[in-house]
Amino acid sequence: MENSTHAPLIGRGMVAGLAATVVLSLLMIVKQAMGLMPELNLIGMLTQMMGAQTALVGWLAHFVIGVVVWGVAFAWIDSKLSYAHWINGVIFATGAWLMMMIVVMPMAGAGLFGLNLGLGIMAPLATLMLHWIYGAVLGAVYGMGTRINTASANVERPTHA
Repeated sequence: MENSTHAPLIGRGMVAGLAATVVLSLLMIVKQAMGLMPELNLIGMLTQMMGAQTALVGWLAHFVIGVVVWGVAFAWIDSKLSYAHWINGVIFATGAWLMMMIVVMPMAGAGLFGLNLGLGIMAPLATLMLHWIYGAVLGAVYGMGTRINTASANVERPTHA
């Protein structure tokens, strides 16, 4: 593919990443507000890992990862999978979850799969569910862009004399 064909895919991936990150963020806020598994505070973990004093840094990192890193990566990988976009998103998010469990959680001091948080299997299960929701939204929104682009490409253009 030429560079000119990559830009729309990357932009669509970032838009989908933004939508998915907003949905994920709202769920995380609701989880914390309800007092569900307060030990599992992903923004707090990111903030601590970055050595910051304010959660704003953790939120910024969360959005950069969700929008830029995962959005762009999904735009690249979606065309290599042959399922519906939302299923591709769930598959992709499962890989992102696995990376979080074996790289990020230990770096944050939570241990492999977050098992040091004292929540047992609930930490990996809760984060897997959140990742699947993120992935389904990511893929669905990305797929909407595909359908819109396909539909607009199929519209007959008027010819000029």
